[in-house]
Amino acid sequence: MYRTHTCGCLRADNVNETVTLAGWVQKVRNLGAMTFIDLRDRYGITQIVVEENSPEAVRATAASLGREYVLQVTGRVVERSSKNPKMPTGDIEVAATELKVLNEALTPPFTIEEESDGGDDLRMKYRYLDLRRPPLQRAMILRHRMAQSIRRFLDSEGFLEIETPYLVGSTPEGARDFVVPSRMNPNRFYALPQSPQTLKQLLMVAGYDKYFQIVRCFRDEDLRADRQPEFTQIDCEMAFVEQEDILEVFERWAKYMFKDVMDIDFTEPFRRMPWIEAMEKYGSDKPDLRFGMEFADITDLAKGHGFSVFDGADYITGFAATGCAAYTRKQIDALTDFVKRPQVGAKGLVWIRIDESGVKSSIDKFYTPEQVQAMAERCGAKSGDMVFIMCGEKFKTLTRLCALRLEIGQQEGLRDPKKFAPLWVVDFPMFEWDEETQRFYAMHHPFTSPKPEDVQYLESDPGRVRANAYDFVCNGTEIGGGSIRIHDAKLQATIFKCLGFTPEKAQEQFGFLMNAFRYGAPPHGGLAFGFDRLCSLFGGADSIRDYIAFPKNNAGRDVMLDAPSYIDQAQLDELFLSLVKPE
Repeated sequence: MYRTHTCGCLRADNVNETVTLAGWVQKVRNLGAMTFIDLRDRYGITQIVVEENSPEAVRATAASLGREYVLQVTGRVVERSSKNPKMPTGDIEVAATELKVLNEALTPPFTIEEESDGGDDLRMKYRYLDLRRPPLQRAMILRHRMAQSIRRFLDSEGFLEIETPYLVGSTPEGARDFVVPSRMNPNRFYALPQSPQTLKQLLMVAGYDKYFQIVRCFRDEDLRADRQPEFTQIDCEMAFVEQEDILEVFERWAKYMFKDVMDIDFTEPFRRMPWIEAMEKYGSDKPDLRFGMEFADITDLAKGHGFSVFDGADYITGFAATGCAAYTRKQIDALTDFVKRPQVGAKGLVWIRIDESGVKSSIDKFYTPEQVQAMAERCGAKSGDMVFIMCGEKFKTLTRLCALRLEIGQQEGLRDPKKFAPLWVVDFPMFEWDEETQRFYAMHHPFTSPKPEDVQYLESDPGRVRANAYDFVCNGTEIGGGSIRIHDAKLQATIFKCLGFTPEKAQEQFGFLMNAFRYGAPPHGGLAFGFDRLCSLFGGADSIRDYIAFPKNNAGRDVMLDAPSYIDQAQLDELFLSLVKPE
């Protein structure tokens, strides 16, 4: 037996017991007469003491130890004379009677502690060492607990966990597919699934009315902090349901998760916000409701007073930054520089200050004090607030103002990761227009059902059509989303036509689904939650990377495994592939 206890479980109740521990050497402190060893495993750290009267072999082994040596210790649990209240095991230590080095270790390239001195690239290269650090261990433990909690709830609701294949056919909609050549079918390719969307719909046709899967998905897209080329979804589908049925089940699921994992009670119903309201009030379809600062349309108040920037704008909107009237000129200039960054794209920023001396703004010479006051009041400003205003094309302006709102919220400490503000965003547009290709694209996917009352506009005015779609949003992040699906073959054909598919092209790419619907497809719908994002939300982190055991870097590379990598010519020949050098 390598160990009788873990390094995190011994307490004062264990004093005088003889125990055996095994783990990694975190630190060695040689004080001459005594040597202290911090022994670590994933459960915690226990201090080991080697005294001057310890057996000679024990003292010799202790003197030879280095960081991250794998060590087995047998000894007696004793009460520490100098207790450490910051450690769960801080009341005791183990007086070693036997030390056995199970494996020596090279000195690691960075410190394996709560805060490491290693940079991102270095820690990614030695991810197996980084995973020994307590923050990563807590992240992996949280991920495990959440997966078990998800399964418990969905099983209790009658959902079946059913696996779907990883090798599927390629579809052109959405992000790029990762493709896999087939040796047995020369010059043909599988694709890795971006999601099991069509497969879970086929399960509904097959009669499995409640399906779920914690499933890997793959998208060949540009990466950022909250994206990975391979990620995990909590994928769910239900038959014989309407939107309200799905929202009811998964709102209860979300409340269950918050209570079970975070011990947070949500007793009130989650807010439901139409997409257009989210955009006009917060500039985002995933609004952060942890703080106010709602936008107000002031186009009618601001136009027609000789200020050419406003007079030539399609849309003018602003918000009151609570308690920010004391911002200095330097702070305002910094915010102006922020919105002018290419990532935001604004040309400038108008401000109105409201304090005990009255109202002052950067556009005073074009407006009377009463007119400026009216704009500030429309934005909900009170004494002590600062109003920020932008103008331009409507939705671009709203998105830019959203970036400013979030930046001010961050600077003012209003985006507390321990505070949660969940909501449902509903009534999304069915389609979005792309200027470059001059065609409509599905905002969600081509199997999303339109609102029944909007079906009449599908061919005459597609931009007016709303979808039976919904997103679960929390703290400014889209955690999940879904829709009621189309189960009628004729309606599906009309949607394909709106999206520019010929009947032949639709049959080629989605014929298997359309054919299945002819055999009795039930009304159905579902949603998928980003499991990695949900973990990072509960863990209070901005990035999903720490909640994935072996993530890729921002270039999509695994620097630990050196992947993607070149393959042998023999393998290429077997797959009938030849390589072309990029220009």
